[in-house]
Order: sequence, then structure tokens, then C-alpha cells
Amino acid sequence: MSQTKKSYSLSELADIAGGQVKGHADVMIFGVGTLEGATARDISFLTNVKYKSQLATTNAGAVILPEKFIDVADLPAIVHPNPHAAFAKIAQVFDTTPKLATNIHASAHIDESATIGANVAMGPNVVIGKHAVIGDNVVIGANTVVGEAVSIGAEGVLHPNVTLYHSVTLGERVVVHSQTVIGADGFGYANDKGKWLAIPQTGSVEIGDDTQIGASVTIDRGALENTVIGQNVIIDDQVHIGHNCIVGDNSCICGTSALAGSVLVGKGVVIGGGVGINGHISICDNVQITGFSMVVSDITEPGVYSSGQPAMANRDWRKTTVRMRQIDTLFDRVKKLESQRNPETDK
Repeated sequence: MSQTKKSYSLSELADIAGGQVKGHADVMIFGVGTLEGATARDISFLTNVKYKSQLATTNAGAVILPEKFIDVADLPAIVHPNPHAAFAKIAQVFDTTPKLATNIHASAHIDESATIGANVAMGPNVVIGKHAVIGDNVVIGANTVVGEAVSIGAEGVLHPNVTLYHSVTLGERVVVHSQTVIGADGFGYANDKGKWLAIPQTGSVEIGDDTQIGASVTIDRGALENTVIGQNVIIDDQVHIGHNCIVGDNSCICGTSALAGSVLVGKGVVIGGGVGINGHISICDNVQITGFSMVVSDITEPGVYSSGQPAMANRDWRKTTVRMRQIDTLFDRVKKLESQRNPETDK
């Protein structure tokens, strides 16, 4: 949320980020920017060595950098072991995002059985269902629907047009962006002589503290037990998480990835964009899956996993495709040649 203070000294920002000041600690900073685009009123950061040359030309008033670059920059700096994280903390104090709501709008509909905490704000046309529990300092954007028996922990933020189905539970400080649907029916059907029969999805969804969920995400409710998303999980836009999935703490799921039902994701897992994961698969802790991979079996060892084919020049791709089609023929030829070998003459 927006901060009331408009400027900070470099020493104040160092305290916020947990870093050490190099140079003039009293330099005043009014905002954040990139090395290329920052002005003398801004602070920027450097983490990637490929941008090191920009330190010589940047107009930034100060920069955040790691210890190894401390002698490269001539301008005031905050030295931090993780400049990107330090930049995130500093950027938060300069956040100018408008507040979604500052009070409870007259058009909001709140069921009389709902429990509303202190300092809750709701935009126009918000709907709060029966027996819902809204924690202190929660902010709910316009047109959001909070279903029956939903629980939202303190300091949560729901952006406009979010839908929480019945009995969904959100922990504290959970952020959910627009058009996201949490708790819709899982894809559970039985086939009876060619006719699909819907299986009631009687579980729900639990979201842990400090989790952030992007726009247009769908998290399905469990069939019998709950779908569970852990603490401090970040989920990008347009992700689908099927029923009865469990996603461990501190994991990351990038845009347009999809988890089929009953996938178990460990802690600290990073799933790249456009990844597909088959149902009933387990992925252990500390795994990274690169973009557009297809996971069809359990992953039991930490590490980086990939599938698919990276983009290449079209002429190279056409050659590769032709060769791929020849693999069966080449395999048969090799088998035939091996069967014709004479062990005596091959010595």
C-alpha cells in the first residue's frame, strides 16, 4: 500500500533493507528505477554482471549492490548480499498503488451472520456470504464475492472481481488478484455407459499465510479432502491447480502452468511457465522445472528438470524434425548391423 512519507535518506533505506551504506548516508531518495532509466532522485540495483557497465553511466542517486561490486561504483550505495531482495523492500516503501478501498462502501452486501474484523475496507458491490469471517485490516476490491463460511485472515487483500467459493480458508496477509477463482468444483466425473456423472466436490481449499496469487488463477476445491497451498507461495497469472493438489511452502508456479488433480509439490519448488504436470504425481523439495516441460512421473531427487525443445532457427528445426522421423528406421538399421557382427572377426 502507498506510504505517506515521500523521501528517505540512504541510511534510512539501508536500515529498511538490512544493508550497509557506502558513501554519503544523507543522500535523499524519492523513488526507484533501473540503472538505465533512474534519475538522481532514484535508487537502483545491480545483480547481473552483464549490466555492470551501466554503473558508469547511470544517473541514479544511489545503487544497491553486492560486496563483489563495491569498488566498481563511484556513487553512494547500499551493500547487501541479496540486492534484489533489498530492492524489493525499498520499492515497497515507495509503492504508489492506489488503495482498493478505504471504508465499507454503501453498496456492499454483508450477510448479518458474517463476522467482520476491525478496519476492514470493501469496494462497491462486494458480497459477503453467510457465516463468513473477515479478519482485521482486510481490503476487498469492488465486485468481489466471498462465499458462505469463507475465512480470510488479517491484512489480506482481494483485488476486484475475485470469487471465493464456500468454505475456502485464506491465511494472514494473502493477496489475490483480479478474476481469480478459488474453490470451484474440481474436475471429478464418473462415466456410466458413456454418460458423465458429476462427483460432488465436498472438500475445500486452504491457502497459507503470506501467499500471493496472480490474476485469472483457478484453484479447484478438493473432492473429499482439501486442496492445500502452503505459506509464502507465489502463483503467477493464469495458473490452474486441480483438486486435491498440495503445494509446499515457499514454492513458485509461473504463468500458464497447470497441475492436474492430486499433484503433491514439495517445499521450495519452482515451476516454470507453461509447465504441465500429470495427475497423482509427487515432486520432492527443492526442484526446479524449466518452462514448457511436461512432467509425467514422480520426481524424487532435488535438481533442475527439463523437457521439450527450445526455439531455434526454422531451417534447423526442419532438419531436426526430419531426423527425428528417421529415428525408428535408423534404430532398425543399427539392430540389423549388430546382429550381423561376427564376434571372432570383431576382436
